[in-house]
Amino acid sequence: MPRARRATAKPDEPRATQRATKLEPRATRDRHPAVTSRTAPSPKLAAGARLEIPRDLDDVTIAIGEREVKLTNLGKVFWPELGLTKRDLLQYYADVSGALLPHLHDRAMVMKRYPNGAAGDFFFMKRAPKARPAWIETCAIEHASGSVIDFPMVQDLATLLWTVNLGCIDLNQWYARCDDVDRPDYLHFDLDPVVGATFERILEAALILHETLDALGMPNHAKTTGSRGIHVYVPIVRGPTQKQVWSFTKTLSIELARRHPRLITAVYKKALRPTGHVLVDYNQNAWGRTLASIYSVRPTPRASVSTPVTWDEVARGISIDDFRLDNVPARLAKLGDLWAPLLAPRPRVDLTKISA
Repeated sequence: MPRARRATAKPDEPRATQRATKLEPRATRDRHPAVTSRTAPSPKLAAGARLEIPRDLDDVTIAIGEREVKLTNLGKVFWPELGLTKRDLLQYYADVSGALLPHLHDRAMVMKRYPNGAAGDFFFMKRAPKARPAWIETCAIEHASGSVIDFPMVQDLATLLWTVNLGCIDLNQWYARCDDVDRPDYLHFDLDPVVGATFERILEAALILHETLDALGMPNHAKTTGSRGIHVYVPIVRGPTQKQVWSFTKTLSIELARRHPRLITAVYKKALRPTGHVLVDYNQNAWGRTLASIYSVRPTPRASVSTPVTWDEVARGISIDDFRLDNVPARLAKLGDLWAPLLAPRPRVDLTKISA
């Protein structure tokens, strides 16, 4: 498999490529043990079948194999200006589920619930509600405080619809899988605009990050956040802890800001960030943090979607609203899952061997 290269330092390469950082795996079970509940195998739709959610009913029970999911308030308007309802949101997720579900599998889900639609108030909910179907799988994670939280895991279409029916417009899963919640299998960079920065500057920063990661021999994949920025993910070999992954991304982010002081910042304090810059937010790699998942609909005026994009598209120029609830299913059917490589066994970066 392609491996991350050791430093072949050139004068214009970031310092991050010029010294070695050993990322030795450490035992983590004594810090954040996690236990997965398991149920019977998930029922699947027949190949080529499409789940159609009725348009003429406000409440309906959908049968998926032997499982039944009750969907409620389907006519409730979630985007008044677009005329999009809760039913439209559920149908979108059903339509993209084939590509989405593998990216969520075996990962704890933090629920962000919008009971009154995209423009309404929201609240976070970590613990799976007690009143839930028996087949909802959970990931019980022990936190530093000693408390154990049973997060739901979205393992199949039935659970996906159950979760969205709770008013979850976007989906926010953990980076690490439940069998070891301290060791993620990807790292990421969250590119956000500071006040005064345009989306064109976000794209410029994303291309610089892309070139830097390529120079390090690190495969990298971009998606729109669906909100204001770009996410760049790197598949890694599991081993380093979440804290070590955070440390790696911090080092690289700070060096990018040093080399591009007129464009990029990695300043943590919001009040100290220079206006018009692009923030490389490495802190989103911290333990327990989440980002909106791939193919997540966002509560924006146009119902934009966090969508995988090619680097050629980034170079040509894109906008957040190019990718929406109403057109992403067709894009996915045409192009397939551009982020399938993020799930593949190789190539993946072994951070214990890379220079950083």
